Amino acid sequence: MHVDARVTQLAQNLLGYSLKVKPGEVVYIDLVGADTHPLGRELVRLATERGAIPYWHAFDDSLSKPFFQAASEAQHQAFAAFHKAIMERVDAYVGVRGPANPFEMGDLPAEQKRNRQRFYMEEVHMRTRLKKRWCVLRWPNAAMAVLAKQGQAAFEDFYFRVCNLDYARMSRAMDPLVELMKRTDRVRLVGPGTDIAFSIRGLPVIKCDGAVNIPDGEVFTAPVRDSMNGVITYNTSSVYLGEPFRDLRLEVKAGKIVSARAPENQAALERILDTDAGARFFGEFAIGVNPFVLEPMNDTLFDEKIKGSIHLTPGNSYDDCDNGNKSSVHWDLVLIQRPEHGGGEIWFDDRLVRKDGKFVLPELAPLDADFA
Repeated sequence: MHVDARVTQLAQNLLGYSLKVKPGEVVYIDLVGADTHPLGRELVRLATERGAIPYWHAFDDSLSKPFFQAASEAQHQAFAAFHKAIMERVDAYVGVRGPANPFEMGDLPAEQKRNRQRFYMEEVHMRTRLKKRWCVLRWPNAAMAVLAKQGQAAFEDFYFRVCNLDYARMSRAMDPLVELMKRTDRVRLVGPGTDIAFSIRGLPVIKCDGAVNIPDGEVFTAPVRDSMNGVITYNTSSVYLGEPFRDLRLEVKAGKIVSARAPENQAALERILDTDAGARFFGEFAIGVNPFVLEPMNDTLFDEKIKGSIHLTPGNSYDDCDNGNKSSVHWDLVLIQRPEHGGGEIWFDDRLVRKDGKFVLPELAPLDADFA
């Protein structure tokens, strides 16, 4: 069977660079959608060659939907416990997402969405998986090409260019930004419909350089939980829990979202923010720097890496950057600050750091390179 060399390279990068798989380790290969199988086969083959033990799990949202649509709370809990036990057993996890329809779960009853989020997503993926070496990526199937508004062949070329860039070089270029953020107390974001400030003092700063996401390209931390005040208007659309949102405007006081507005799906927005006490506070602040991801495509793993963007995330904070906010929600909402999207500025301690998507400090200039 002919295998695209780009698929082999991606599989090698995932197992070697991202997960650093060693002989004897168990690798969980989680495949969502039949379109992901070519990469899945290469991951199984190459993991075996490395002396590891691959465990593969292949399914599709359309197959799991009857369960999530009708399961009782006890069934949700048992399902999560079963999959959590598997996740606890493995050494590394790679999730390849290629659903035929990203909106498949959008019409689940509200209570079923909450149960799926509370038990399966929170316990298995937001708690247990994050303690492993892990990497998650999307697959360039027809559904993704449609969301990106590109032809299939053109989108595949874009995808492999983004996913197989020189992450080691990007990682080195991130180091000055990491050091600067570690020294920073106050962050201010300014742009159309946005003027919001918060502290990041004392919280870890982490570079995402291809180890846990493909594509990658962000540096993140978290806001001090009760420090945020102001208004932010996100100019990038988002699909969350199978429902579309755009032009979200959040007003924040003492860290809490006190007002939220969406042109459509207002009721769904309120339901998400009322999921639990932590959903109205923020768990992440990140700066996107991937030079090949320029326009949104309603796919978080790509959109949150957009060059010249930030994302400010309602909900759960990560264990390696814990600001004390816990929630079953983690919603990466993106604001692009390049001129064609309205522009904007990032300020650290009253010092301008980035204007209209371009870094203005000499030590950060390498982050504007293309890392090809």
